[in-house]
Amino acid sequence: MDRQELAAFLRSRRERISPADVGLPAGTRRRTPGLRREEAAQLAYISVEYYTRLEQARGPRPSREVLAGLARALRLSDAERDHLHHLAGAPPGPPPGPSREVRQSILDLIQRLPQSAAFVTSATYEVIAWNDLAAALMEDFSALPRRERNLLRRAFLLPHPDGRRLYGVSDVDGFARTAAQNLRATAARYPDDPEVTGLVRELRAGSEEFARLWASHDVAAEPTLCKTFQHPVVGAVTVNCDALDIADRDQRVVIYTATPGSRSEEALRLLSVIGTQRMSLPG
Repeated sequence: MDRQELAAFLRSRRERISPADVGLPAGTRRRTPGLRREEAAQLAYISVEYYTRLEQARGPRPSREVLAGLARALRLSDAERDHLHHLAGAPPGPPPGPSREVRQSILDLIQRLPQSAAFVTSATYEVIAWNDLAAALMEDFSALPRRERNLLRRAFLLPHPDGRRLYGVSDVDGFARTAAQNLRATAARYPDDPEVTGLVRELRAGSEEFARLWASHDVAAEPTLCKTFQHPVVGAVTVNCDALDIADRDQRVVIYTATPGSRSEEALRLLSVIGTQRMSLPG
């Protein structure tokens, strides 16, 4: 265990995270950048005294559970998580759960597709990045709490406020079946991740349909190449659907494009102007 390097690494990662990044108020009396030690400790589920000793190079060797908490609290990348383990003298094992960190090149890519609705999902179908047109077509994901950005919850547990199940998409039953099959494969890859196991448990308890699909033990799914959204402002929007796997992150980029010259292309163009604002018809 390299206590000095571990202490310096923890300080550097803590100082780069703003309170807003983790949903905390910034306040007016912060003398240093980033999170306070007590905030980092709270997010990692360890005592402030223990965390302080680690940053002062006086702490005992952290357990793997503590290291996992620190990695989560400090939003470490996969490479940073491995580095943390090596500094603590505990070589890293398999990733504890699906990665939620999206590479900058992927973020840049989806923003460079102005005529396409594009978003990124994790292995548990959480929407973790999106461009403006995806938000306009589907949902303003930035306005949702993290748990409601999960498309499995949207499909099986959370009907849309206006009554449309999963944004009024035409293949909702096919999506539900495919997503359930893919989640079973995800659960096999991350058998000890509490978020994965908790999501499965929640879906099985809250949806008879999901419970039935889960009981089938199917893991193979056919891709959906075309689907139609019933949008409340522009009406039906039919799009081609392409999904690109990001193997090293266990993520997927989903891109929706309309056939050139079609009415749906005009609808997407209108949505790119409207954005996520809600238009009301005159009474």
